[in-house]
Amino acid sequence: MSDRLHTLSGYLYEYQKSIAQPEEFWARIADSFHWRKRWDKVLKWNFEGPDVKWFVNAKLNITENIFERHLYTIGDRPAIVWEPNEPGEATRTLTYRELFREVCRFANALKSKGIQKGDRVIIYMPMVPEAAIAMLACARIGAIHSVVFAGFSSSSLADRIIDCEAKAVLTSDGNFRGNKKIGIKSVVDEALEKSSVETVIVYRRTGQETEMKSGRDFWWHQVLEGQSDVCPAEEMDSEDMLFILYTSGSTGKPKGVVHTTGGYMVYTKYSFDNVFQYSAGDVYWCTADIGWITGHSYIVYGPLLAGATTLMFEGVPTYPGPGRFWEVIEKHKVNIFYTAPTAIRALQAFGTDPIQGCDLSSLKVLGSVGEPINEEAWHWYHTHIGKGKCPIVDTWWQTETGGIMVSPLAGITPTKPAYATLPLPGIQLCIVDAEGNELTGNSVEGNLCIKFPWPSMIRTTYGDHERCKQTYFSTYQNMYFTGDGVKRDHDGYYRILGRVDDVINVSGHRMGTAEVENAINEHPKVIESAVVGYPHEVKGQGIYAFVICDMTNRTEDNLINEIKDMVSKIIGPIAKPDKIQIVPGLPKTRSGKIMRRILRKVAEGQLDSMGDTSTLLDPDVVEKIVEGRK
Repeated sequence: MSDRLHTLSGYLYEYQKSIAQPEEFWARIADSFHWRKRWDKVLKWNFEGPDVKWFVNAKLNITENIFERHLYTIGDRPAIVWEPNEPGEATRTLTYRELFREVCRFANALKSKGIQKGDRVIIYMPMVPEAAIAMLACARIGAIHSVVFAGFSSSSLADRIIDCEAKAVLTSDGNFRGNKKIGIKSVVDEALEKSSVETVIVYRRTGQETEMKSGRDFWWHQVLEGQSDVCPAEEMDSEDMLFILYTSGSTGKPKGVVHTTGGYMVYTKYSFDNVFQYSAGDVYWCTADIGWITGHSYIVYGPLLAGATTLMFEGVPTYPGPGRFWEVIEKHKVNIFYTAPTAIRALQAFGTDPIQGCDLSSLKVLGSVGEPINEEAWHWYHTHIGKGKCPIVDTWWQTETGGIMVSPLAGITPTKPAYATLPLPGIQLCIVDAEGNELTGNSVEGNLCIKFPWPSMIRTTYGDHERCKQTYFSTYQNMYFTGDGVKRDHDGYYRILGRVDDVINVSGHRMGTAEVENAINEHPKVIESAVVGYPHEVKGQGIYAFVICDMTNRTEDNLINEIKDMVSKIIGPIAKPDKIQIVPGLPKTRSGKIMRRILRKVAEGQLDSMGDTSTLLDPDVVEKIVEGRK
């Protein structure tokens, strides 16, 4: 029986069924997968713990559902098509059969280095097929992968290596990014000064000179030599950990979001099939990096579980010119294109000239991910890229949700610019006010919560279950709190309004304000700082830092540049503040809490409406900050 929804009435019927009988609904969908042992119970849960278990006591291996389940029918279908950074370099295509062989060989290589079930493996790599092979090889043998975006600094990488007590790091000699060649192995070496990692496997990508530590470091091609292409899959429990993915929190320390095997498998395939309406033979391209959840769920696991052809792109949207995305779509006859509003806005700035001469007629579905897409970008995308005929799926979800939660289903749900529209079947949303009272009916605005578990949801934060509880399950009783504000309009459609806590969404990458402040405060001349987000026409949100400094022997300009460099070094260039304002003080309440709403208004340029400042310890400081802003 197909789980594919084909009409709006079909969606509405399935949605009602999924809410009325959630366990029967998910059992039916899970039945289409290969399980070594079926579950004893579909779901056990309480949000107090939180303690959520899906497909209790079922046994499986997720890679058997990618390979063994498909090999006889679609073994020769392209699984991964790789487009390199340089347009002149040859593309690579791996069929399901070829990918399976490479995954087994690399899984055996990992085993030869002592990696076994339950060990944590860090993957810090460029966007090459080997990164996906590494993820799947870990899953094959039951090792837990933790992919770290290869733009993060050595100290961010070290934090993650230490937190999950990784046994191995998989990396490359370097990365190509546009016209730059970036040494990556040296970043890993610096990160490893503080840890006890036993094995480093290095993929040769750029050919630059690389220092190798004897007994610890091995070349990728050498560990593959002589490895068998047969590797039996490790039997996993449905609730065994599949991966840890670190996400910025509102406190400085990154959180290791844990996803488990069975529920994640069921939900990523189901959501991929239905949101994008994938059909056999379609070429699907998600432009994300595998360092983010989007890359996990919708470049690797979701598409491959569905037997799809997934395109992996190593480069950037503007290299060697702003037409690169459109050239790649023409070259590979891409049918489904999934990218971020940041990329759309950046390319929109170049006008329509780069699109001229590119044949985009293969496109059937466009998608947007990472942050709410603004109306102007939505219309530009729809008109110039989709030529007015491609539905846009504006998807809302999070690292913690594992898969898409709210989105139009392509060609089924009537769309509305800037609205994520309706929840997927099985997703029970609710909107609550500040006190946690549910706001029913349409035309309401409040905080977005989810009141019933779904298969791919976060299970814990690695090594710190209490933090998981405090962050997601303690704000409102018996609900998962997303941290986002939302509006439900007169049609019952959802519009996501962005974060309500101290997290900034820069180009679709979540950044905790505390994390950025901690990095700024490392500068010896910085006394204190406060960071807020403000609307940025390309990135969605920019980072605005208010900093109190000791200005002795410093000019403002050189101090600002030093602070930016500091943040780049500690977190990565992605977290560099867009604006830094040196201030004499910060607006604080008598209890010492920084009034961020005032700083947000200053950052946004709303200088005439500061609201009540009488509760501040020193109300005059606001006038000085406003003067400085002007």
